[in-house]
Amino acid sequence: MGIQFTCNRTAAVVRTDAGSVRGYTYNGLQIFKGIPYARARRFHAPEPVAPWEGVMDATSYGYVCPLLSSDRPNGELYVPHRYWPMDEDCLNLNLWTPGLDDHARPVLVWLHGGGYEAGSAIEQVAYDGANMARLGDAVVISINHRLNILGYFDLSDFGEEYANSGNAGTDDIVAALKWIQANVARFGGDPARVTVFGQSGGGGKVTTLLQTPAADGLFARGINMSGVIGLLGDEKGSGREMAEALMAELGLRSVRELETVDYRLLARAYLKLRPAFRQAGKYVGGKPHPNAFYLGDPCSVGFREETRQIPLLVGSVFGEFLSFSPSPYDRAAMTPAEQEAAVREVLGEEGAQALLPLFRKAYPERNVIDLLRLDFIFRAPEIEYIARRSAMNRCTFSYLFNMDQYLYGGSTPWHCCDIPYVFHNMDLVEHTHRPDGNNALAERIQEQVFSSVMAFARSGNPETDLLPAWPACRPECEATMVIGEHCEIREDFDHRLISAALRFLAPALARQQAREGASIQH
Repeated sequence: MGIQFTCNRTAAVVRTDAGSVRGYTYNGLQIFKGIPYARARRFHAPEPVAPWEGVMDATSYGYVCPLLSSDRPNGELYVPHRYWPMDEDCLNLNLWTPGLDDHARPVLVWLHGGGYEAGSAIEQVAYDGANMARLGDAVVISINHRLNILGYFDLSDFGEEYANSGNAGTDDIVAALKWIQANVARFGGDPARVTVFGQSGGGGKVTTLLQTPAADGLFARGINMSGVIGLLGDEKGSGREMAEALMAELGLRSVRELETVDYRLLARAYLKLRPAFRQAGKYVGGKPHPNAFYLGDPCSVGFREETRQIPLLVGSVFGEFLSFSPSPYDRAAMTPAEQEAAVREVLGEEGAQALLPLFRKAYPERNVIDLLRLDFIFRAPEIEYIARRSAMNRCTFSYLFNMDQYLYGGSTPWHCCDIPYVFHNMDLVEHTHRPDGNNALAERIQEQVFSSVMAFARSGNPETDLLPAWPACRPECEATMVIGEHCEIREDFDHRLISAALRFLAPALARQQAREGASIQH
């Protein structure tokens, strides 16, 4: 039987707490797009959606948050994108479900990447939730929320109504989670089994929710993919000086006028002022703001005790940002001696002597030239994060995605490349496929990754029959599932390597990138 599609006045209609929505059925799923979960007023907390009469059409994606500047498409073979109309009326969600029934399925809520400044719920092709919902028998939801200065600009000095404007984007996510608690059972989901998961900035948002009291009780577990990184850290201090500079630049007399000025003018003025403010170490916004509503980065202030027993699955990929461009070295054409000589040329003799034996021990399956693509930007703070979290519980799990991708003759895995495997969407992107069409390894790893994600969403434990036993981490022992051709648990396997990489590899690569330039595509 072929794929079935139904869209009419009676199919896929659900009554939410604000009114009825109509989606459509496709290939065994009921799909809803662009459902409003709240409404946004610039610099204010999200407000309830006004109830509506009749049935709202929910067959089209809603607006996404306006960006500060237009993206220039590039690197699409690394991270395939979708671009979409933007508007501040962007508080909407998309939902895929196998049934509008009472089966109480696990619910997975995707928080998109792009830091706290960019991205959207549909930005990447691999964010599509259909395969995850169908094959995992789960309800999958992706959400849009406010970003950049619309979502993270502290104006609390200007009055109580702006008390948490520095975290309005997080307030939006909380509003979406409240909508899910109130409505997801009508879509076949279990409000007691909500997993928030996200990559890069989306992983950071999982941590932000853990540190936000208003989110307590709204989700049961979290998956943080490549989201422990200093670049995503807090923005401290007062936004008064930036706000006053913006008003002066725009010829405005009050914050109230900032609320209504054309966004394009606001963004242009902000981008003009931000470099000097940032260079001076002043508040610029665009990231979470520690205050009474958000306690701050747990690696600085500790995790909140109230979240102690929320299971977390935390990890990153081997190459992250350092694999975002073609390698200057042809691994297949180089002998081991030539690879080692290239490493010594970049690192110098002292750096090579320190790092090469540690790299060989941590990654015996890899070519030594891969050392020059080793991520430490994400992995170093992640090690500390996992140690702090695992000291609180026995439900913190670690992974590292170590599978090369089939681009430019084979590349160490880069930031975002694991997303298709998590969503069971490798067929939607090119880089997961081999030139000879023999994709058995990638398909096997997709099943292993997907099954562990779904097991975690159901129970808070990622163990699955397709992988070796996966113990929880302890503060004295990080048990990391290294996912590659041979998946296995490695204990504290790279801690000394990452420490040495911060000392020797980081400055060497900084010098090299200063000469050659860097190519990073989110």
